[in-house]
Amino acid sequence: MATHTPKERLLKARQEHLLPSVTHYYEDPLQIARARGCEVWDQEERRYLDAFGGVVTVSVGHNHPAIKKRLLDYINEDRPQHTTTLYITEPLSHLAERLTGLAPDSLKRAFFTSSGSEANEMAILLARQYTKRTEIIALRHSYHGGTAGTLSLVGQHTWKWGGPGLPGISHAAQPDCYRCPFGATPGACNFECADDVEKTIQTTTSGEIAAFIAEPIQGVAGFVTPPPEYFSRVHAIVKRYGGLYISDEVQTGVGRTGRHWFGILHSGITPDILTLAKGLGNGAPIAGGLVREEIAQSLRGKIQFSTFAGNPWCALQADETLRILEEDEHILEKAEHLGLRLIEGLRERLGDNAIVGDIRGRGLMVGVELVQDRKTKIHGTAEMKKVMELARQQGLLIGKGGLHGNVIRLSPPMCVGEREIDEIIEKLGKALDQAVLSR
Repeated sequence: MATHTPKERLLKARQEHLLPSVTHYYEDPLQIARARGCEVWDQEERRYLDAFGGVVTVSVGHNHPAIKKRLLDYINEDRPQHTTTLYITEPLSHLAERLTGLAPDSLKRAFFTSSGSEANEMAILLARQYTKRTEIIALRHSYHGGTAGTLSLVGQHTWKWGGPGLPGISHAAQPDCYRCPFGATPGACNFECADDVEKTIQTTTSGEIAAFIAEPIQGVAGFVTPPPEYFSRVHAIVKRYGGLYISDEVQTGVGRTGRHWFGILHSGITPDILTLAKGLGNGAPIAGGLVREEIAQSLRGKIQFSTFAGNPWCALQADETLRILEEDEHILEKAEHLGLRLIEGLRERLGDNAIVGDIRGRGLMVGVELVQDRKTKIHGTAEMKKVMELARQQGLLIGKGGLHGNVIRLSPPMCVGEREIDEIIEKLGKALDQAVLSR
């Protein structure tokens, strides 16, 4: 068994040498020392079920044996670790071929970056280059990255810093069925949230937009899951004003939402540009996107370069990740089935819990919104902090989200089985029961 550096020393190094904005979960920070499949262990060999998947990133599981073997074989053959895209490598070409093979027929050009932020930056640049326009519509509560351009798209003040951001960005209302900004209720609304996209275009832009960008499920916002009809309505509005539709699939991509490889396809529409990261590389720092041919052709005569985009090791891991998902795991059916089991199980287990306001999601991307009181829907921020600690004591790692930090985010690695899903339901149920009793 490996010898680990004491946690106190690691924490001291973080506190003294990293930016003070680098934070951590839990009052007593957790050191993850070992990982396999859906499980992780701390430095004292305590086992935890990872129900957050490294922030919606671990798709086929921690330390998947097929990925380890393929990487080791490649390294042992003295294949190139780094070349940039100025040279031809097998991993990058194979990855582009495999990824476009999973995409809708109209999205047959791929690009690669090192992070989801860069992928969304590239999507905005492509939209502006192709349309020769500059104005972009995003959504309130959205999250699209941590760079200067993508922070301008973000719709939450807690994530925005560094100044006013780039010009030409407007934000439309959030399509949240639990907290509808227009006071409507599910099944009894006229999609005022979709109409607000048009009103935002008409009142805050020149009326000639470059693009609209949205997540099929708003991740950092707390896995807010609009009905599929919302996106089809918005797509028609965006086209009416000459804009491109960008689907940010950094969290929803590569099968996590079940049934389809990409979350937006649940709405029956195909975006003009689609961005990916996180689960694409199962933890490797690789991201990218898919784009229509005519949009790609707008870059003719330009130079688009990144030192690390398409790094052979990262591209190899992404290619193997997609191969495992496509060939070995039957992931689309599995994610849909297990997601329904998780949502229905949570609703049955937590139906009477006084601090659970909403349970939502699609596939293996499920949010549980906590409130102080079900009638008032006051955000349960303090309740969320308590549940995080109680779940850890149960051996369960969960994520949190929402503007007020009151939403449990569940996105386990897609190698989970029914046993692990039931374990999540039971352990989270116990944590929430304890949280209510301790109030």
